[in-house]
Amino acid sequence: MTTTAKPPQAPDRPFEILLVEDNPGDVLLTRTALRRASVDGELYAVRDGMTAIAYLKQEAPYADARRPNLVLLDLNLPGMHGGEVLQAMKADARLCEIPVIILSTSGDPKDIANSYKNHANCYIRKPSEIGAFRDVMRRIDDFWFSTAELPEGQP
Repeated sequence: MTTTAKPPQAPDRPFEILLVEDNPGDVLLTRTALRRASVDGELYAVRDGMTAIAYLKQEAPYADARRPNLVLLDLNLPGMHGGEVLQAMKADARLCEIPVIILSTSGDPKDIANSYKNHANCYIRKPSEIGAFRDVMRRIDDFWFSTAELPEGQP
């Protein structure tokens, strides 16, 4: 029996990615890694959990923000912790279908377990080297935007 994989569908527009990250260096590293991995996506970055929720709910000043296809979420954020952002997203019927990847330097088993308990779609330890980080971004792109089927209603 021969099976043929279906070719990836080209999106009508680039994918929207929301990065929730307070470290400007990590934001730059993510932007650089996505560009070098040739990810066809628009990256929007916010620095804290409360701003992330406002962005996702399209509250002022984000009333015109596009709904992201994917959220890359750091855990250690000022104010509202990343785990709280995850809980708020997964408890909201308008946001719960957006895939969330925890992208953290923490390898603490409790952080990993709590992230999955709160319905994170994936937990990835942040590599510090640009080449390894680029490979992670390429794998995210290959899986989430070329292989996985996103729920209807996703842009």
